[in-house]
Amino acid sequence: MEAATAQEVALGPTLKVKEDSPADAEEPQTSPQQEASSPIPQLLAPLEEHPKIWLPRALRQTYIRKVGDTVNLLIPFQGKPKPRATWTHNGYALDASRVSVRSGEQNSILFIREAQRADSGRYQLSVQLGGMEATATIDILVIERPGPPQSIKLVDVWGSNATLEWTPPRDTGNAALLGYTVQKADTKSGLWFTVLEHYHRTTCIISNLIIGNSYTFRVFAENQCGLSETAPITADLAHIQKAATVYKTKGFAERDLSEAPKFTQPLANCTTVTGYDTQLFCCVRASPKPKITWLKNKMDIQGNPKYRAFTLLGICSLEIRKPGPFDGGIYTCKAVNPLGEASVDCRVDVIAPL
Repeated sequence: MEAATAQEVALGPTLKVKEDSPADAEEPQTSPQQEASSPIPQLLAPLEEHPKIWLPRALRQTYIRKVGDTVNLLIPFQGKPKPRATWTHNGYALDASRVSVRSGEQNSILFIREAQRADSGRYQLSVQLGGMEATATIDILVIERPGPPQSIKLVDVWGSNATLEWTPPRDTGNAALLGYTVQKADTKSGLWFTVLEHYHRTTCIISNLIIGNSYTFRVFAENQCGLSETAPITADLAHIQKAATVYKTKGFAERDLSEAPKFTQPLANCTTVTGYDTQLFCCVRASPKPKITWLKNKMDIQGNPKYRAFTLLGICSLEIRKPGPFDGGIYTCKAVNPLGEASVDCRVDVIAPL
């Protein structure tokens, strides 16, 4: 018993020594005569090296990998005779279908072929030898690209500026967002140009837009893996309009351009052939716009399907559809407005074909 006490003192206070179980305490003690007569030795083999784990410096902080990457950790340790090494994930046994472990005389290897976000968490290596135990903890974080912002809206447009607003993504990719990337595209070229990078707010003002162009905008979310694969685009266009020019008058009286109807081009007499469409033309000037009436032999022919009348920019025309012998006569074009009236006449003769 004195030798065992000296051995415990030599181990030092840094190691964890396992206590005797209650089952050991209930076993009956043997007498000195029984110990002397027993042929089996009762003492355990002495420890040549206490258990200890040498955690690499790179694993003393969070170990970050991307989704699909391989995780291959080699953790050296010491202890003689060979200690027993065990791993846990968040306090539970490892999933053997995803994680494999291989332990040797002086190290233990943790291997994940294709890491997934569910593999993130706290891994603990425990090295046990006799009644002593050494542990090391490794935090692993598996990340991927974030999802896109949920929506983007064009809030306001003024001058050569536009205000945008968007909402953060639902999925940050298991990592902190580093910001947003805002891009613009004008409808003429359709090319996207980056205007803001690593932007941390969810509202921004885009300035120096070209007058006369129309723009659309989109926003990417960004984390340690990169930009989101897609980006929402504004539904509305930002039209950058030229400011209205205000002209100041010098204070002189405006000229009155009102006038009574006046024909600047009269009707011309014509001779047509039976069955061939004929058109009559004249020009009138008046302000305000006059009302045009066509007469044949002083009889109003408005609404007669035999005739079609048109007036455009002061040019008056009358079409006589397939005239017959009784369609000849005196045709009159009459123009009337509030300031007066005017009229012109012409004679139309219809002859039989030769």
